[in-house]
Amino acid sequence: MEELKDVLVRGTAWGGKIRVFAARTTQLVSELQRRHQSMPTATAALGRTATAGAIMGAMLKGQEKLTIQVKGEGPIGQIVVDANADGEVRGYADHPEVHLPSNSEGKLDVAGVVGQTGYLHVIKDLGLKEPYRGSVPIISGELAEDFTYYFAVSEQTPSAVGLGVLVDTDGSVLHAGGFVVQLLPGLTEDEISQLEKAIGQMPHVTKLLDQGETPEQLLRWVVGDDLHIHSSMDIAFKCQCSEERVEQTLISLGESELRQIIEDDGKAEVVCHFCNEAYTFERGHLERLLEQASSRSKE
Repeated sequence: MEELKDVLVRGTAWGGKIRVFAARTTQLVSELQRRHQSMPTATAALGRTATAGAIMGAMLKGQEKLTIQVKGEGPIGQIVVDANADGEVRGYADHPEVHLPSNSEGKLDVAGVVGQTGYLHVIKDLGLKEPYRGSVPIISGELAEDFTYYFAVSEQTPSAVGLGVLVDTDGSVLHAGGFVVQLLPGLTEDEISQLEKAIGQMPHVTKLLDQGETPEQLLRWVVGDDLHIHSSMDIAFKCQCSEERVEQTLISLGESELRQIIEDDGKAEVVCHFCNEAYTFERGHLERLLEQASSRSKE
């Protein structure tokens, strides 16, 4: 069976009183799992955060980008995800090797690995002098509830967030995706109640994806047929690291530190946090970088 590509749709519903986003992120989360060799519970935590990042990236424009940091007290440590308005996402967890027994509902214990206290930070680079920073306490560790709380408190936008990652017995990712439904001014109390009821009765995101539902069909479970999809975009893993960027990082260490590396080790290996790509610099290469660092310090 051919794998469905990752896609995100966005639109409005109920006469423009609701803004909606939904995404299938299976390949993105599979790529994160493969690169970081993450265990199932860590895959679910990182995958849910990456899915939220993809959707929040779609709320940006042009060259804008954002970073999500989930800093709970659980064993996974910090989860970091970068996303932009072009559907490009990357991410990592401090400890992708963590795994816990299933929770009382027989599901992956995401709250257990993330922790139920700590902070969720969102940093947006909107092209202004200072980035926008929003922070809220972690309230559940399951992540969908935490992003719901973030939108309500930090962006003053009442929202419903659904996130899911289904992991196979061999650790591979079967399905991943999610949705964000945002309430705009003008909704009546009855309409809000109707929305809450629909979300309460909706099957889990991964169950619907497993049945072959599309991101658009996920949204129809929540808002019904009064749904207008305005655009769709591809979602993909993409890291911004490169040999040139790593060279600049090494040069920025300065002459004395570079000289020390050459004397002590004769080479350097730098591994990107986000994609696990390893960049190796042999002695001759490091000596050329040392010359650049030396001439830069004389400028």
